[in-house]
Amino acid sequence: MSCLARSTTLRRWLDLLTATFVVRQLPAWHENLGKRQVKSPKVYVGDTGLLHALHDIRTREDLDGHPAAGPSWEWFGIEAVVRRLGARRDQCWFWATHQGAELDLLVADGRRRLGFEFKRTSSPTVTASMRIAMADLRLDSLDVIHGGNATFPMADRIRAVPLSRVLRDVRGLD
Repeated sequence: MSCLARSTTLRRWLDLLTATFVVRQLPAWHENLGKRQVKSPKVYVGDTGLLHALHDIRTREDLDGHPAAGPSWEWFGIEAVVRRLGARRDQCWFWATHQGAELDLLVADGRRRLGFEFKRTSSPTVTASMRIAMADLRLDSLDVIHGGNATFPMADRIRAVPLSRVLRDVRGLD
């Protein structure tokens, strides 16, 4: 089987798994920024319970030390934020450059651009990647969804919001 045939078959399977909600694809945002940007979608298993079962993760202790813990937590957080915002799937993107800067979730609603980063830590800090995303994407705000308990400002237009407070502290798009 040729490489092209394999990639076509893989694309069809990925589309089928997406259509049946087994996996989710977050498309890559790209525009003319003068930087090489990632253009392939970010793919997640849509059900974190299924992801954990596929990895034979049965307990909290199994999850805490597993490489899938970060992506699992990130996707759970993305789903919570998207639902809270009331964002449509065609308003949701991820962004990354080949130089290493990235943004886990970009919600583009008309002229508004909201950024979200997801960190399992309870004490997140502002990273160079966040500052690059703020400038390059001209974000109105950036919320860092984290595993702690308090909402607090981190920098100009950047704040930390615990996942447990997304419903209270993140405003919907309307």
